[in-house]
Amino acid sequence: MPDLDPWSVLLGAVLSTRTKDEMTVRAFRKLIAHAPDPIALAKLPPFRIRQLIYPVGFYRVKAKMLKKLASQLLTQYNGVVPRTRTELLRLPGVGPKVANIVLARAYHIPAIAVDTHVHRISNRLGLVQTITPKQTEHQLRQIVPQKFWTELNPLLVALGQTVCLPRQPRCPRCPLKKLCPKSGLNPPRVGQK
Repeated sequence: MPDLDPWSVLLGAVLSTRTKDEMTVRAFRKLIAHAPDPIALAKLPPFRIRQLIYPVGFYRVKAKMLKKLASQLLTQYNGVVPRTRTELLRLPGVGPKVANIVLARAYHIPAIAVDTHVHRISNRLGLVQTITPKQTEHQLRQIVPQKFWTELNPLLVALGQTVCLPRQPRCPRCPLKKLCPKSGLNPPRVGQK
């Protein structure tokens, strides 16, 4: 697999938090065209960043955060996206999911990025029984061999975007239907067993 530009991966991952995938893609394309590196983003005024990333979730907050992120990369890391989870987590707007996406996709460092798709599908498949993405990541790290960590997110995201939808999953089309206990689907109504 070719290396992905760490800056692009970082920008896309930050934009994707709490945003639908199709909105993320549109906003990312507009932003990266104007900010192909941290220097260019740091030079953009906040109102322009807001315009470029609208309508991603929390676009006003993200615009400020992205500006700080670019500045911090320039001042603390010479414009280079860090390669460790600890350093990535120090950056504005970077939580465990974003850090793990950067590690896995940009640097091929084993990491499990747990987004809404990975969390939902892992629970539906019965691989984990968790409430939070943090719990899901922890449990998946215990049961999934490390050599598969990097590819787990893109595979489950693709499944979650096309087949294992949050509402109305397309179970008859699912390649995992024979293995899936369909956890969390059709919960019993109050008074039913």
